[in-house]
Amino acid sequence: MPCYLDEAEQRALLADVEAAIAAAPLFQPCMPRTGKLFSVKMTNCGTLGWVSDRQGYRYQRTHPETGKPWPPIPPLALEAWAELGRYPHPPEACLVNVYDLGARMGLHQDRDEEDFAAPVVSLSLGLTCIFRFGAATRGGKTQSLELASGDALVLGGPARLAHHGVVRILPGSSNLLADRRFNLTLRRVTMPRSSASQLNGAKTTRSK
Repeated sequence: MPCYLDEAEQRALLADVEAAIAAAPLFQPCMPRTGKLFSVKMTNCGTLGWVSDRQGYRYQRTHPETGKPWPPIPPLALEAWAELGRYPHPPEACLVNVYDLGARMGLHQDRDEEDFAAPVVSLSLGLTCIFRFGAATRGGKTQSLELASGDALVLGGPARLAHHGVVRILPGSSNLLADRRFNLTLRRVTMPRSSASQLNGAKTTRSK
């Protein structure tokens, strides 16, 4: 969704993100097996936050360095989830990735969540990136597109488990931020109770 957020909304969301970073400082995750540092820094908003360290990928309720709960998800991000997500339950996590000019993100899937019926809703602020995406299976053809400040992207339905990543950041591409890109990804982490109850009920019925 190009230009999903107008300039005023981008600045308002940026102010909320900067306030969240003040409460939950950026940290640099590492790969579980090798300990290699990510080139991006990150933080989270919401009741749960995604982290990666030598113990593995996971969601947790507190900041890995401060031990404090994550700040709340910004209102404009919640509005985007409600409008674009087409999912009846609220997000629990808003991962904030911060890309400097040399940062990138290799092709990966977002699959640490319990319910893949819930989409991933992404909002971009600042410098434009080259975003690459492919299929749910690794390998094969990929496509690229530019994500500019204010753009929204939804991975849902058949595309929910698409491999995706950030190839590079384009310098001089934003009036909002001169030297970095913020990417917010909203996610539902746990299976909603109503859905879990329906599944349990279905299993019970079949067992009879």
